[in-house]
Amino acid sequence: MVESAGDVRAEDIVFDPPAEFAAQAVATADLYARAAADRLGFWADQARSLLHWHAPFTEVLDWSDAPFARWFGDGRLNVAYNCLDRHVLAGHGDRVALLWEGEPGDSRRITYAELTAEVKRAANLLTALGVEAGDRVAIYLPMIPEAIIAMLAVARIGAVHSVVFGGFSAESLRARIEDAEAKLVITADGGWRRGKVSPLKPAVDAALAGGGTTVEKVLVVKRAWDDSEQLAWTDGRDLWWHEELAQVDWEHEAQPFEAENPLFILYTSGTTGKPKGIFHTSGGYLTQSAYTHRNVFDLHPDRDVYWCTADVGWVTGHTYVVYGPLANGATSVIYEGTPDAPKPGRWWALIEKYGVTQLYTAPTAIRSFMKAGREIPQQYDLSSLRLLGSVGEPINPEAWLWYREVIGGGRTPVVDTWWQTETGAIMVSPLPGVTAAKPGSAQVPLPGIVVDVLDDTGAPVGRNESGLLAIPEPWPSMLRGIWGDPHRFHETYWSRFSDGPSGPVYFAGDGARRDHDGDIWLLGRVDDVMNVAGHRLSTAEIESALVSHPWVAEAAVVGASDETTGQAVVAFVIPRARHADEAAREGGVDELRAHVASSIGPIARPRELFLVNELPKTRSGKIMRRLLRDAAEGRELGDTTTLTDATVMKAIADRVRH
Repeated sequence: MVESAGDVRAEDIVFDPPAEFAAQAVATADLYARAAADRLGFWADQARSLLHWHAPFTEVLDWSDAPFARWFGDGRLNVAYNCLDRHVLAGHGDRVALLWEGEPGDSRRITYAELTAEVKRAANLLTALGVEAGDRVAIYLPMIPEAIIAMLAVARIGAVHSVVFGGFSAESLRARIEDAEAKLVITADGGWRRGKVSPLKPAVDAALAGGGTTVEKVLVVKRAWDDSEQLAWTDGRDLWWHEELAQVDWEHEAQPFEAENPLFILYTSGTTGKPKGIFHTSGGYLTQSAYTHRNVFDLHPDRDVYWCTADVGWVTGHTYVVYGPLANGATSVIYEGTPDAPKPGRWWALIEKYGVTQLYTAPTAIRSFMKAGREIPQQYDLSSLRLLGSVGEPINPEAWLWYREVIGGGRTPVVDTWWQTETGAIMVSPLPGVTAAKPGSAQVPLPGIVVDVLDDTGAPVGRNESGLLAIPEPWPSMLRGIWGDPHRFHETYWSRFSDGPSGPVYFAGDGARRDHDGDIWLLGRVDDVMNVAGHRLSTAEIESALVSHPWVAEAAVVGASDETTGQAVVAFVIPRARHADEAAREGGVDELRAHVASSIGPIARPRELFLVNELPKTRSGKIMRRLLRDAAEGRELGDTTTLTDATVMKAIADRVRH
């Protein structure tokens, strides 16, 4: 293993696909040639081969009303039927669909036949409660099987689900319910998190307090409390999930809907202003979900056990916990709790227990494992793993290398994937049996996807140059709009560049760099790019430099106002446990600042660097840089309700002040 990219550029470190892996890989190099020869024909082939169409489509793409796309518009299908019924009819009803584990240790093995029956019954319940095609249903649940059952039941009847992450406050939940005009809320009494019950039903009550919403009923799953007397109850509105299910029939015939029938609304976290309700439709979204899941994760559904660690409240959970895996007939692990509950190593114990073959998780989680030390995963048998994936933010080369060596045993391919809520599915990623992987680089657009890196004028950048990531051609799983706000949709995503040869160009909001081979390296959000004395510096690049130092487990960098340079670099660093004393000694902070200067250049040297025990993170694992910026600039902290632990941010703010 290369311990640091300090002496060797990360882009010069290359790992070829293992020969045995490549020989059996699902995706082969000819995919690129087929897609390049006839891109729309390629997508039509994927849609026909991966999905069941009740009424076949004859038109692949209608881009005449760009940027509003119609993919497979005259085709008809049922999303839930594609994820469930057809596998049972094909003789795979006994295959396990979900291996669910609750944080306290309770577990369920749910086959495709059992999951299909549960979803049919839930679909009948929704219909009995008056939910019709096109109605919106808010889902506010922990990571329990009922969350997936609810999503699929909503999809089965042609309604639209809006899943709200269980870490969001009552105020955030209400804003999403109001914007979507939800008719029904599905929630639970609570969920388990770090040995305690995280209440959910009380947050729903608070969100609906005072009336004024469109919600007619609240379905409540009994999960966390034996004593339901603890719950407030509104007669006529609140209903127990299990009691209502017992009163409806098991049989339900899935009806086909148009390919452009809305499937879900998913709200961006919206740290400021009104959250954006990104909405996706059915046929194109499910096509790209199944295609990317099958090819990027090299899925062999008859023998793999796949685990994406995301919560269904985020788009990764939608696409790579629910729709992609189930459309492909995969067996998936679902876990309710945190990686360190009841003790560090819980994830590794689950991999050993279930024989997980593919693990898909976030760089933040990987860096937290690095901080805890390799001694923990080395206590477990992880030899079943044959592929690792990264999602959610750029992964620094050091974390990528640690992930491959310590978790993957130095043998597994690593797929570093780039995509967004708005893109719906993976857009840029290595193909594990084809691509020679570079630590920290998402590398190349997938076959069928067109991505470019442009300068401020809209011209493509050259090799070894940075710019803005853009998508000049439509793709099947693309967002179809911002719910109820077409003007904001156009202004937010399609106005940055003038039209290209095929029409509007989508601006992703991310910066990127092409290396000497033309491979793509993500630099993070453009609003996470600082302008220091006229120099554009990526926070991700500086964080990567810090983590390449042997003392550093994790780092977060923000730009703070500076009278002299416009903005200055401020860094927050978590030292590795065994190097904490060295980092804290006199001169330790200066050594870390100098390391950044030598790695990137003097202009990137942090003005200030703070050693901290933890970083402020949401329950999805994202670092809240907005709050760190508040602290660095001496402002009152903004909303901290979505943090896993609000005391972490208070401790950091106190340290900065003093």
